[in-house]
Amino acid sequence: MGEPRGPRLLDAGATLTGAVAAGLLLGVLGLPSPALFGGLLAGLVRALAFGRRIAVPARATTSAQAVIGVAMGALVDLATLRALAANWLPVLLVTVGTLALSLVAGQALRLRRGITPVTGAFAMIAGGASGIIVMARELGADERMVAVLQYLRVLLIVVLMPVVATTVYGASPGSGPAAAGGGSAWATGLLFTVGCGAAGLVLGRLVRLPVAALLGPMLVAAGLDLGGLTTGVEVPALVQNAAFLVIGLQVGISFTRASLRTIGRALPLALAVIVVLILASAGLGGVLSAATGASALDGYLATTPGGLYAVLATATDSGADATFVLAVQVLRLFVMLLSAPLVARVLRRSASD
Repeated sequence: MGEPRGPRLLDAGATLTGAVAAGLLLGVLGLPSPALFGGLLAGLVRALAFGRRIAVPARATTSAQAVIGVAMGALVDLATLRALAANWLPVLLVTVGTLALSLVAGQALRLRRGITPVTGAFAMIAGGASGIIVMARELGADERMVAVLQYLRVLLIVVLMPVVATTVYGASPGSGPAAAGGGSAWATGLLFTVGCGAAGLVLGRLVRLPVAALLGPMLVAAGLDLGGLTTGVEVPALVQNAAFLVIGLQVGISFTRASLRTIGRALPLALAVIVVLILASAGLGGVLSAATGASALDGYLATTPGGLYAVLATATDSGADATFVLAVQVLRLFVMLLSAPLVARVLRRSASD
């Protein structure tokens, strides 16, 4: 007979409570993606403290993927695309260049034994960190390694970006316009999330999209936004945080002591590779600035490899062209997420040859 239901529910409840508490604490500290990494930390502690394995219900994981897909799709709108219209070629080339840099950085991680080509690539893909973590397991990467290294990269960017923007590019904090309040009503946002999630999941599976639970809802939400049907509607913050928490828990509870040792051994090399990736991306920002006539600060923020919301906050606060920065960042996010299944397939095939 299996374990009684009472202890299992108590175990799950304690883990979930720990995840919520960790997420709130990380949020207070101002760290990026607090719900996702609160869940990861709580799941990690649970996995290492107890021998018995637990699992996040499949329906909860699928629902969380759909919510995150809708949230990413909602970033696209006509204003974003118009900002790229006059400079679409240099922006596209820089985006492809960033993808190439990410893949080279990922393969550099293979200098450390135990890291597969797909895991290395996904750990270093610059943009859409949350989406990449969601996709990792399904596309054959070690989601634990991917989550830790993606978080490390975003954390470094969030810490360094305001300093670099001020000291290197002459940004003046507080010179931008005050952020407008508002946002969509909670009920409307919830209806938008459920509708896009359900429709995207069905359509994604019908056309056999890879990682259909994420990419299907993302494309449906983006399509509705571009059609002007849902302009300004967003996924409610509470729902989005719950989705990130579920994904974080899924990754965290899959840790083992052996996997943690492997990640620990890889961290020095990974840190060096991440720093090089950040510097190379800043170089691409200079190229973008020269090609489009945008300011050096705009080019730097537009090509910063991760931390989308922190980038937008810095752009808004410093008086940079936030629309241009958002447009380039969102285009890159879509390119990275939509190309990830193809990248994984190619790398798996090359590794098996």
